Amino acid sequence: MKKRIFLSILAVSASILVVTSALIVFALYKDYEKERKQELASECMYLAEAFGDNGIAYLKSVGRKSPNRITLIDSGGTVLYDSFADAASLDNHLDRPEVAAAIKNGSGEATRQSATRGENTYYYAMRLDNGYVLRIAVSTKSMLGIVRNTAGVIALILLLAVAVAAAISNLLTKAVVKPLNNLNLDEPLLNDTYGELSPLLLRMDRQKKKIGEQLAEIETKQAQINTIAGSMPQALVIFGVNKRVLYANESAGALFGAVKAGIGYLELCRDTGYIQAVETAFGGYAADVKIETGAKTYRLSVNPVKGDKTYAAVLFASDVTQEGVNEKIRREFSANVSHELKTPLTSIMGYAEIMHNGIARQEDYPRLAGQIYGESKRLLALIEDIIKLSQLDEGEMQGAFAPVDLLAVARKAADSCRKKAEANDVQLAVAGETCIVSGIEGTLFEMIFNLCDNAVTYNKPGGSVEVSVEKSGNGAVVSVRDTGIGIAPEHLDRVFERFYRVDKSRSKETGGTGLGLSIVKHGALLHHARVDLASRLGEGTTVTLVFGNAL
Repeated sequence: MKKRIFLSILAVSASILVVTSALIVFALYKDYEKERKQELASECMYLAEAFGDNGIAYLKSVGRKSPNRITLIDSGGTVLYDSFADAASLDNHLDRPEVAAAIKNGSGEATRQSATRGENTYYYAMRLDNGYVLRIAVSTKSMLGIVRNTAGVIALILLLAVAVAAAISNLLTKAVVKPLNNLNLDEPLLNDTYGELSPLLLRMDRQKKKIGEQLAEIETKQAQINTIAGSMPQALVIFGVNKRVLYANESAGALFGAVKAGIGYLELCRDTGYIQAVETAFGGYAADVKIETGAKTYRLSVNPVKGDKTYAAVLFASDVTQEGVNEKIRREFSANVSHELKTPLTSIMGYAEIMHNGIARQEDYPRLAGQIYGESKRLLALIEDIIKLSQLDEGEMQGAFAPVDLLAVARKAADSCRKKAEANDVQLAVAGETCIVSGIEGTLFEMIFNLCDNAVTYNKPGGSVEVSVEKSGNGAVVSVRDTGIGIAPEHLDRVFERFYRVDKSRSKETGGTGLGLSIVKHGALLHHARVDLASRLGEGTTVTLVFGNAL
C-alpha cells in the first residue's frame, strides 16, 4: 500500500508540475508576443512621423541600425525600399495581407510561421499621407522553436521537478501511512486517526470481541476436553497426518512413559503389534491389538481419521490385565451383536434391493417377501432378547414382583412351543403341581420358554421334551428334560454366555439368537434362583431352575 500511495502522489505531483509549467510558459509567450506586436506598431508610427521630413534617406539610415526589417511600398505594391534585401529583386507586395489592409484601412498586421526554422514573423503596415505603405517586420522564436532550442534545459528542469516531487511524495506517503502503521489493533477504538477509518475500526472492535468470545469458548471446551481426557483411565493419543503426536493424556504417560507433542509414533513404543496397528490406521483402516508391557496387558484400539489426502489416527489403550475372561466375553459379545444384527439386515436389504430394482420375477415376490418377513422376525427377536438382557442387567424390573404360578407359566410356555415341536416331530409334555413363587411373570415365562425352545430345537425327530414343576422343601423346582443331541463336556461351562453356540452351523439353520440361556441365567439371578445343567452328548439335556422360597 505504501508503494501505491507513493506512486499515486508522485504521478499527480509530476503531472501538475508539467501541466502548470506548460501553461505558464504559454501565458508568458503570449504576453511576450503581444508586447512585441505593440512595440512594432509604435516603431512604425515613429518612422511614419519622421518619414515626411527626410523620406527614403531617413529610412535607409534607420534600417542600417535597426534589427527589424523596414520596407517601403508604393500604392501599386512596388517595393521602393527594403532594409534586408534589394528592392528591385522583390516581387509586388500588393497581395500581402498586411499591405492590403493598410491601403484599405490605414493599417494592417499579419503573422507568418516558418516550421523549418521554428520562427514566427510579425508584420505591421501603415499607410502614409502620400499613399505609400510603411511596413516593419520582426522575427521571434515560435513556441516549438523555443522548445527545440531549450530542450536540454527543459529536461533538466523537469528532472529536478520530478526529483522534488518524489521527495515530497515520499514525505507525504510516510505521513499518510504512519497513523496506519501505528494503529493499536488490540484496542481499535482508542486510535486517534483518520475519521474515514472509524467504520473499519468499529468493525474491527466488534470482530475482536467476537473472536475473543470464540477463543474463550474454545479454551473452555479445550479445558473440558483436557479434564475429561485427563481423567480417563484409558490412554488416549492423537497422531497427526505427519505421524507425530498431537495430544496425549496422563494415562498415555503411564503406558508409554513421557509423551511429548511432536514426537514420532515410533518413539512411543517398539512393540510389533503397536507399530502394525498404527500403520494400519494411517492406511485408512481401524486396528485392534493387545500388547504386553511388563506384567500388564493393554488393548490398543487405533482408528483412522480422514484428512485431505492422508489419514491421522486416534489410539485408545485400556489396561485389561485384571479383566481376563470378562474382557474376552465383552469383546465377543460386541462382535456377535454386530454380526447377529448385520446378518438379518443384510438379508433384508439384499432381498429388498432385488425387489426394488425389479430383478426378481413376479412369481418370486411372495418367496422374497417371506424371506424378508422371516429375517425381520429374527431381527426383532434378537433385539427383544438384547433388550431383555439389558433390563435384567440394569435391574429395571425389580419393582414388578408378584405371586406367580410356575405350573401355569410352564404350560403357557409349552403351548407357545407346541407348534414348533409338532413341526420337528417332538413330543412336548408338562406335568407337576401348582407352585407359587414371588417373581415377574413375564421374565419367568421367558426363562421357561427359552428352555423349552432349546429343548425342541436341539432335539431329534421322534424325541420328547418333559417339563415338570414340583415343590422342594420351602422352594420350587422347574425342570426341562429332552432327548436331544446333548452338549459336550467342554461346552458346559460356556453355554450361558451371550451368543455362545455349541454348534454354530445348526444355530444358523434354526435361527436362534444365542441369548436364550443368557436370559435364563440373568432371570435366575434376578429371582435369586439357581440353574443346574446336566447333559450327555447324544443322549439329551436337563436344565433345572431351583427357587429357594415358595409362597
